[in-house]
Amino acid sequence: MTQTVSRPGTGAPRAPLPLDVEAIRADFPILTRTVRDGKRLVYLDSGATSQKPRSVLDAERDFYENHNAAPHRGAHQLAEEATGLYEGARARIAEFIGAAVEEVVFTRNTTDAINTVAYALSNAATAKEPSFRRYAVGQGDEIVVTEMEHHANLVPWQQLCERTGATLRWLGLTDDGRLDLSDLGTVVNERTRLVAVTQQSNILGTINPLEPIVARAREVGALVLVDGAQSVPHQPVDVTTLGADFLVFSGHKMLGPTGVGVLWGRYEVLDALPPFLTGGSMIEVVRMEGSTFMPPPQRFEAGVPMTAQVVGLGAAVDYLQALGMDRVQAHEEALTGYALEQLQAIPGVTVIGPPDTVARGGAISFTVEGIHPHDVGQVLDDLGIAVRVGHHCAWPVVRRYGVPATTRATFYVHTGYDDVDALVEGVRAAQRFFGVTPEEATA
Repeated sequence: MTQTVSRPGTGAPRAPLPLDVEAIRADFPILTRTVRDGKRLVYLDSGATSQKPRSVLDAERDFYENHNAAPHRGAHQLAEEATGLYEGARARIAEFIGAAVEEVVFTRNTTDAINTVAYALSNAATAKEPSFRRYAVGQGDEIVVTEMEHHANLVPWQQLCERTGATLRWLGLTDDGRLDLSDLGTVVNERTRLVAVTQQSNILGTINPLEPIVARAREVGALVLVDGAQSVPHQPVDVTTLGADFLVFSGHKMLGPTGVGVLWGRYEVLDALPPFLTGGSMIEVVRMEGSTFMPPPQRFEAGVPMTAQVVGLGAAVDYLQALGMDRVQAHEEALTGYALEQLQAIPGVTVIGPPDTVARGGAISFTVEGIHPHDVGQVLDDLGIAVRVGHHCAWPVVRRYGVPATTRATFYVHTGYDDVDALVEGVRAAQRFFGVTPEEATA
């Protein structure tokens, strides 16, 4: 049944959540355990990694128990079954994001996917095959990122610039946690080779307006890479309308296993890029004098792939599609609005990022005056509430807003109003524990 309870302190009912939280929780074995001397686990760290439903666990276990073999190798039945499961998952994942099957490349995670593109761009400069030099990056070229990026979508581009002599430029942030696009036309210019931007911030929750960024990149002939690690698990994403050249995301943040991610690329772009990793599986012909490479996606999948993890990710996609991504997004928006309202009503609490649900996802970072975020996290943990504390692999963001770190709560399909209420009461408990009364917090 849907979760409808009274608003704390008012007796007024809250709107029913779009998803049946109790039914969904029953699908997640880990949510039945207790922590910290028998306390209910309140898991509010899905932005770091999501928990796994039983169907995903069963899919991995079934692969190892009944079909374990290396795909695309061998002529025996197990190899055929493994290949079918692996490629079947690719087809379902492609459908999930509106892509063609041959445009979906499996990687270890989002970071691996971004590095695959970054190294392909620098390898293009030294490629012997002329067709691989089209997107080469070199001295005088520019790569554009934003001040909002996770380190995974920043450091690889810094390193690309160091390898090639290119220059890194970036778009800044407004005081309320949005991208500052006032100088988009000058930052993205005729020297820009690629723009890398997150669709949804892992620390601020901000959902970025990609349309003007993509449009400007198209005007100057630049490629666009979208970091979808925090968007693909939480909202409908269709690459046919996204307008980008690359989309990257991780399985473990969308109910799937660790160790598997996805690089989607427009086929004509992928086909013009040289490989990053080389070895088995990705070759056409190998001679002692040299080798030729398979077309995408195999060109970018060297070695025996993470087959069980891919199968598990396919099961995760099935689970999310059964829920409906529109309902997943609406569920998180309702929770986010409620959590923002409740947290901002606590004296001394400051939300770092957009203060409302306009173009905003379910990641809420906040500070509590007079208490270090790590200490807030420790009190919450003692109460069984799992959040993340620190700079969230987005160090430039916390520097931009002048805080040492934040406490971050992130929501997902099994999150309910009761979880948010536990978080709010936990923050108040931290204030009591450290002797920070509401009056002191606002003094």
